[in-house]
Amino acid sequence: MHNLFDLQGHVALVTGGNGGLGLAMAKGLVKCGASVAIWGRNADKNAAAIAELEALAGTARSFVADVMDPVSSAAAFAETLAAFGRIDSCFANAGGSGARGAFTDLDRDDWLQTHELNVMSVIDTFQLAIRHWKAAGSGGKLIVTSSVAALLGLPNSAGYCMTKASVTGLVRSLAIELGRSGIQVNAILPGFIETEMSLNTPKAFQDGCRRRAASGTIGQLQDMEGIAVYLASQQSNFMTGQSLVLDGGHTIFPL
Repeated sequence: MHNLFDLQGHVALVTGGNGGLGLAMAKGLVKCGASVAIWGRNADKNAAAIAELEALAGTARSFVADVMDPVSSAAAFAETLAAFGRIDSCFANAGGSGARGAFTDLDRDDWLQTHELNVMSVIDTFQLAIRHWKAAGSGGKLIVTSSVAALLGLPNSAGYCMTKASVTGLVRSLAIELGRSGIQVNAILPGFIETEMSLNTPKAFQDGCRRRAASGTIGQLQDMEGIAVYLASQQSNFMTGQSLVLDGGHTIFPL
């Protein structure tokens, strides 16, 4: 039977791919035959991630990159192209919670730092991929990791919520601008997924996420694999400008 999600010959770039959600998506991609380039700031953590991907019989390379520095991103992109010749999908996954605190206590630098982390890093990465595809006369897949925080408010996290909502607006705009170039642009909005960062939250918050989920559970890292494969594959060619919520029903629960 033909495998609809065969990614043999596909090259994917995953920023922040050395751990958490990024590494989970990279695992799904290599399981379906893709070659994967991961970017991360920590060379040792990058190497450990590559070992995990190669243990899955995957082809993967890592590149040291700080996505908050456009010079670093451009250098890593050039190294990625030198290693693989091209990319077919670009997962702008690197990001973080940014500055947290009461709205009136955050100063201008706090807001700008969170914006650089979660918005400008995506813009810089996407621009590199788009220029590559336009120069090659080919299409491709742009995917950004947003969050259900784009839809739900979180106290003391206004910067995070705002920036995660911002990238969903970027997705809609780019989908229209690039659609006739054969480029699809989508966002993944995960709910509470068990990662090192998410588990460093109060237990009461974690319990609340579990209660609010229609499934009664919180997400596992492997839950990120399938959606990444779908959005990288040719099966998502008619899917663009969308924000795909992956939260076990958290955002639809009434209580």
